[in-house]
Amino acid sequence: MKNPVPMTLTRRGLGGLAAGVGVALALSACGGSPLATPSSAAPGGSAGGSLVVGSADFPESQVIAEIYVGALNAAGLTATSKPNIGSREIYFKAVQDGSIDLVPDYSGNLLSFVDTEAAEVSADDVYKALPGKLPEGLGVLEASKAEDKDAMVVTKATAEKYQLKSIEDLAKVCKDFTMAAPATFETRSYGFPGLKKNYNCELKGLQPFSDGGGNLTLQALLEDKVQVADIYTTTPSIVDNDLVVLEDPKNNFKAQQVLPLYNKAKMTDKAKEALNNVSKILTTDDLINLNRAVSGDQKQAPKDAAAAWLKDKGIVK
Repeated sequence: MKNPVPMTLTRRGLGGLAAGVGVALALSACGGSPLATPSSAAPGGSAGGSLVVGSADFPESQVIAEIYVGALNAAGLTATSKPNIGSREIYFKAVQDGSIDLVPDYSGNLLSFVDTEAAEVSADDVYKALPGKLPEGLGVLEASKAEDKDAMVVTKATAEKYQLKSIEDLAKVCKDFTMAAPATFETRSYGFPGLKKNYNCELKGLQPFSDGGGNLTLQALLEDKVQVADIYTTTPSIVDNDLVVLEDPKNNFKAQQVLPLYNKAKMTDKAKEALNNVSKILTTDDLINLNRAVSGDQKQAPKDAAAAWLKDKGIVK
C-alpha cells in the first residue's frame, strides 16, 4: 500500500444563511473584510473596477480562484483574491451581496443549492437549468471539462471481500458499514437521503470529518475505522492508495463541472472572455495535478500552483 497523500478538500453546501450581519460575521471569522455594497452595472456590460475573486475553504477552490485572478490580470484587468471564505452557504451570499464578484463553483451542487428539487443530473442538463434557477443579479459562465464529483470509495480489500463494484452492490451491506463524510452528508440530497431513495442503502452510521475527504478521512478508511468514504474524484490519494470508486449507475451524484459563479454588477465582456478561456482548457487531469501540487509532497501555495498552470497553458507569458 502506498503512502497516503495528505489532502484537505471540501466543497459541499446546501441550506441557507441569513444575509447581512450573519454573513458579515462568517466572513469576519474567515479573516474577510467587511461586506461591500455591490456597484451598479452600466448598460451593455460596461461595468468595471477591480474584481474580487473568492474561494471556498479547500485547496482546489483556492487554486482555481488564483487561476481566475491570473487570467483576469493577464487580460489587462485588475483582480485580487479573497481565499478561504467558507462553504457554499457563505460564499454564495457573498457573491449575492457583492462582497466578492465571483467564485469558482461546481455545476451540480450549485444547482441543488438553488433548487433542492432539481432533477437534472447530466452535465448538459445541469448547465442549461442553472441560469433560470439563480437569483436575479447572478450568473454563471461557460462550464469547463474539469469535473470534481463526490464518490463512494472503499479499499481494494473491502471491494474484494464484499464484491463491490457499484453503489448498488454496496446497498446489500450498507447496514453493516459506517461512512466517513462531512457532517452535512447526513442531510444533503445526495447524501443519506439520496442513497436511500436511489439505492435503498441505509448505512449503519456516519463518522463526520471536516477535512472533506482529506487525510483524516483517508486514514479512517485505510485503518477500517470506517468502511466507505466520501472522497472527491480529483483527489490523488484514490490512485495513490489503490482505492476503489464505486460506480453510480443511478446518478445519485450530479455532474459537477467547474464554472465561475458571478455577480453581474461588475462583470465586463472582457472579464467574461478571460474566464471563459480558462474554462475552455481546464481539465479534470489538471485538477488532479493541481491538488497534488498543493496538498501532496510539493506543498505549493495555491497562487504558485496557479501561476505555473497559467504559464504552462500560455495564458501568462
